[in-house]
Amino acid sequence: MRLLIFGVTGGTGARLLQQALAAGHEVTAVARDPGSVGERGHDRLTVLRGDVLEPGTWRAAVPGHDAVLSCLGSTDRKHPTTVYSQGSANILEAMRPAGARRFVCLSSAGLEIAPGTPLPQRLVTRFVIQRLYRHGYADMAEMERLVRASDADWTVIRPPMLTDGPLTGRYRTAIGAPLPGARSVARADLADCVLSLIDDRRTWRAVVEISG
Repeated sequence: MRLLIFGVTGGTGARLLQQALAAGHEVTAVARDPGSVGERGHDRLTVLRGDVLEPGTWRAAVPGHDAVLSCLGSTDRKHPTTVYSQGSANILEAMRPAGARRFVCLSSAGLEIAPGTPLPQRLVTRFVIQRLYRHGYADMAEMERLVRASDADWTVIRPPMLTDGPLTGRYRTAIGAPLPGARSVARADLADCVLSLIDDRRTWRAVVEISG
């Protein structure tokens, strides 16, 4: 497949890029700093200098891709951000006239507290995690609203805490439902999940939760 990937310099995005190339896909990677993109020089990788918030820098590259994958993220906890919502809105707007329909993006399991979550974990999520990441979560929630309202064949993946563990291929997922006991997942396994769901029509227009 021909894949267009945003967020390739982040922890999950870098692993997704590596795995996509290893699986034989042709990849266009959009990055503000092309020099920070791994796998440079690979014969199936095109690196495009661009900013997701400035669609004029990458819009022309969208046609011809089979799927668009977003690993967008922000490390700024102190200030509001629009990288998730406006970034995804820009991607979806560019996909429509290009005839591209498949869109997979990352959100967070921290947006909601699943029924049956033990009380200590509920309290930590509600009063620590959701407050600490309130700006990012607010923007992710808006992103999910925009994605759900689109006419794309979308999938939103909600991981819990991310780790730098190795690729195991052993992780659990739930489609359109809470995932009991979700605690953490390795970024490498999350990247593997993204690739595995591209052709999985059960996940089209659905939220998928994942955990190790």
